[in-house]
Amino acid sequence: MAPGEAPPPGSGSPRGSAAAEAVAVAARKQRALARRKAFSLFVKAREEPAGGRCPAGAGAVRWRCCRQAFEERAGIHRHVALQHGGDIGRQAGPGQAGPGQAGQGPAGGTDTAGSADGHTGGAAEVSGSLPDTSHLGHGELTSKVGEVLLYYCYCEVKDPEKLCAWQEALCQHLHLTGKVRVASEGINGTVGGSKVATSLYIEVMLSQPLFKDILCQEDFKSSAGGAHCFPDLRVGVFKEIVPMGIDPKIVSYKETGIHLSPQEFHREVEQYLSQASQGQSDTILLDCRNFYESKIGHFQGCLAPDIRKFSYFPSYVDENLEVFKDKRVLMYCTGGIRCERGSAYLRSKAVCREVYQLKGGIHKYLEEFPDGFYRGKLFVFDDRYAICSNEDIISACRYCGSLWDQYKLCSSQHCRQLVLTCPSCRSKGLTACCPVCQEKELKVTSRASGQTLKEECECTRRRPRVPIEHVSQRTLDAGKD
Repeated sequence: MAPGEAPPPGSGSPRGSAAAEAVAVAARKQRALARRKAFSLFVKAREEPAGGRCPAGAGAVRWRCCRQAFEERAGIHRHVALQHGGDIGRQAGPGQAGPGQAGQGPAGGTDTAGSADGHTGGAAEVSGSLPDTSHLGHGELTSKVGEVLLYYCYCEVKDPEKLCAWQEALCQHLHLTGKVRVASEGINGTVGGSKVATSLYIEVMLSQPLFKDILCQEDFKSSAGGAHCFPDLRVGVFKEIVPMGIDPKIVSYKETGIHLSPQEFHREVEQYLSQASQGQSDTILLDCRNFYESKIGHFQGCLAPDIRKFSYFPSYVDENLEVFKDKRVLMYCTGGIRCERGSAYLRSKAVCREVYQLKGGIHKYLEEFPDGFYRGKLFVFDDRYAICSNEDIISACRYCGSLWDQYKLCSSQHCRQLVLTCPSCRSKGLTACCPVCQEKELKVTSRASGQTLKEECECTRRRPRVPIEHVSQRTLDAGKD
């Protein structure tokens, strides 16, 4: 060191250490300020008018993020802090949240590197691990006393084929049967097995890195059943995890309606029925399931489209836009998944005032309100066909008109539609869905290969593919059943 030259700041210099600490403190303050600003901008970007029914009154706002609506500022702040730390870091500037580096949100929440839609920005890799079952007896995994699980999870899947292979291996390992659909937009499944097996399945799904911070325990709906409720296990890769027939890139689940808890939905339906009985309702209670589902069970006063497939739902909306114009729409389905895409499609038409959906579907509603506004059976897509929560029977035998709600397959091999025919009529040989099928049942209608030849019968031919609703009649009928 030259004479008169000041010693360089370093560990050996008290003055240098103090200067370095001051620089570090200033840098930390600058980073904290940048994160607070980024946090505020992130929250502001998710702000929208609350609507006329908000308790806060005119001019009030709410926030929408990750397919959820937040009425209170504290709620959206907590959500962003816990789920979007990575996004805040990236918006705040370089060094705030590097690749793979965990950071802290403004409220002390752990950074989950979430994207703006609430799902993992980098799409975690699929873990192929299987649970240890060596401590379990064969009977514990294969017991017929079990349950059926219903769930779905929207998230970014980089390698659907790998997720599909893991799902198939996992289900086989746990002796589960059922159907699982995998796509680049997520996973949708209904599986049956012993209670030990289904509990392990949930545990493994929740520990899968791909579903971390997205899927939770309450997303699994369960009902009494087991592996016997399905003929086999079918796991496959598809373009959509629920077949609406619209490219997910065009109508995304990220644009879904506002989720209402079963309690909130119950209050809304109660208010709707009260107003509808006086002819004053501005709300439509929309069942977005197929006609054969709503036929044996539905919410009182609902609009139940007479459609055979969910892929007809977009056309139904297009043909009946006037029905939904300037209305508040309350949507529901079995477990919630059809509402995710269905509400997004309805919102894309920009005709409704507001679109809400029942979180967890009818399944979750019946857990809390078994004797509420939903009457009749809940149709399920397995060999049970329906599950019961109340004693109401709202449908009738196709032949004699007596109350009956237990489906069987049409006995005609060329058709195999679902039919409601009571024991008395079945004993008389009336086991087909319509007279055309009843007559054809007496003939052999199959290919040379032995495969079933499906033909259009009287039931399907006479039903319009996309029905046109009559608003006035629906208004008069609201709340009567």
